[in-house]
Amino acid sequence: MTNSPSGLAPQATPPRALRWVLAGSVILMIAGGAMFYTASQTAMKKRAATAGAETLVTIHAHSCEPNALTVAAGKNAFRIVNRSERAVEWEILDGVLVIEERENIAPGLSQVINANLMPGDYTITCGLLSNPRGTLHVTPTAESDALAKARPSMVAFIGPLSEYRVYLSMQGSQLLKAIDALQQAVDAGDLSLAQAAYAPARAAYQRIAPAAQRLSELDNAINARADYYEKREQDPGFNGFHRVEYALFQQHSLDGLAPVVQRLRTDSDSLKQQLLAQSIAPEQLAVIVARNMRSLAEIRSNGEEERYSHTDLNGFAANLEGTRKVIDLLRPLLAKSAGELLGKIDSAMTALDSSIHNLKTDSGYRPYDQVDAAQRKQLADNAKALADVLDGIDPALGLSGL
Repeated sequence: MTNSPSGLAPQATPPRALRWVLAGSVILMIAGGAMFYTASQTAMKKRAATAGAETLVTIHAHSCEPNALTVAAGKNAFRIVNRSERAVEWEILDGVLVIEERENIAPGLSQVINANLMPGDYTITCGLLSNPRGTLHVTPTAESDALAKARPSMVAFIGPLSEYRVYLSMQGSQLLKAIDALQQAVDAGDLSLAQAAYAPARAAYQRIAPAAQRLSELDNAINARADYYEKREQDPGFNGFHRVEYALFQQHSLDGLAPVVQRLRTDSDSLKQQLLAQSIAPEQLAVIVARNMRSLAEIRSNGEEERYSHTDLNGFAANLEGTRKVIDLLRPLLAKSAGELLGKIDSAMTALDSSIHNLKTDSGYRPYDQVDAAQRKQLADNAKALADVLDGIDPALGLSGL
């Protein structure tokens, strides 16, 4: 071997093919970097373009900033930033009724709530149930005034709305009957019987959940998870179904549970009465079931809802029953003016029904902790697809924008 002038052995010249590979790699790296830069700049421009159209609300541990908002009527976007240390929710309330909400906003992250608001004064909730509430003032616009004047005749909706009220009354009675069975098992000191009675009672509630969730105070009393209380499961305000669930399936104990179930029964009776007393506007009928399906897709499909009992699938099936009832009530109207949309809705309901039914066993629905990630994703995708087509109902029936 001949030495170089430096006294070191000369390096071998890379083969031509290898040189081409190295050159190609450098080119790909440069191109990839350029693409990443372009994509990031595009995303930044899009965010900057939409930021002005969003109303920013920051949730802290015990307050919101700002806690008094004023926006114009029509379509509004609220970016909710969670600066607290736990997952929280944010709601817009019209009296006791929920207009829009977003649950489970993770710590350090933000989510956008889109709301089509009519003029008026609203209340906003802010994270924990014990936190002070804020105000939202919506000012009228020429477009909102025109929409109010263009409101279609409500005569065609009298029948569906009346029948839905009957459905809520019947299901409310079923809920009370199921809670009575749960109460009897608790009073008898029979843990196994009480555990068996939980899922039927919970399913009875989930059938009317889309309407019940409009009643913020009662829904929180009956349905709030421990996350929304300062001391979580140990908080004295933690009651309702999930407090019962926690005792039965996490603590495996009936100690002190009798008054909790009794309050659940009282609150559920009040819920039934309020569902009959509060009217539902035609433009809310499809909205409430679409919102319920979107909650299933985006939040509850991960197993958060029934984290102690894992009876989530019972609730999903009951949610779908409640949605199907609303669609059947609107079916004659949709068949006249939106036959194609009705076909898409039926297909989406069938797909979700199949994905739930496929997880059924001889003894009932599979515990949700035995449902794998792919199956959960299928449920979420099908629920989202159903929510998306349900969003088309109001425009199809001339109710969009009201």
